Amino acid sequence: MSLQLEMKNVNLKTGDQLKIKGILLHDAERFQIDLGSDEDNLALHFNPRFHDDCDGAVLVCNSRSDGCWGDEQRDTHNPLHRGAELKIVLKLSGDMFAVELPDGNEVQFPNRVKMGVFDYFRVIGDIKLTSIKISQ
Repeated sequence: MSLQLEMKNVNLKTGDQLKIKGILLHDAERFQIDLGSDEDNLALHFNPRFHDDCDGAVLVCNSRSDGCWGDEQRDTHNPLHRGAELKIVLKLSGDMFAVELPDGNEVQFPNRVKMGVFDYFRVIGDIKLTSIKISQ
């Protein structure tokens, strides 16, 4: 069963970190972590896919403004594995997002929409969450 967690009025700011832990389902196809002001305005859409038609296992980042998607940033270095424990740290540094992966590598994605406060957080997909922690 696919997870759907949505949080509003979270008030994350530049300098904050969001730590997400969980377990990927054994038959996981994808999951996503979204951060923005609402579902139509996302500064960060982080979307690991395990069976993408073009690239196989790939990490996709994007932004969404007024319901319109930007250009995808695709990274074929995907250290995430089905059935494995997961720990991801989202670092909010103002003009850039850094997504720290379990293997210590980082995916960087620009804050294209220049958002400074993030009131909307969502996790959807083939993952079982075990904890979410916000720190400064």
